[in-house]
Amino acid sequence: MSKRVAWFLIALCAWTLYVWITRVVIITGQDQSTGFKVVHDTLAAISCAFGLGAGYVGFRALRSSR
Repeated sequence: MSKRVAWFLIALCAWTLYVWITRVVIITGQDQSTGFKVVHDTLAAISCAFGLGAGYVGFRALRSSR
């Protein structure tokens, strides 16, 4: 894997975490139904897990290319 792709995966991880953590904080402060909050918290958890997985792969690729 090229360094460019590895850095892209790390950036993808950072962006995903930023978007979903921000969204969860905003939703927490709003007057939404419990179902809405549960669905979005579930989506956030799944998206963050995929983002962290992508970041891990990118980080490992950068470390192995030294």
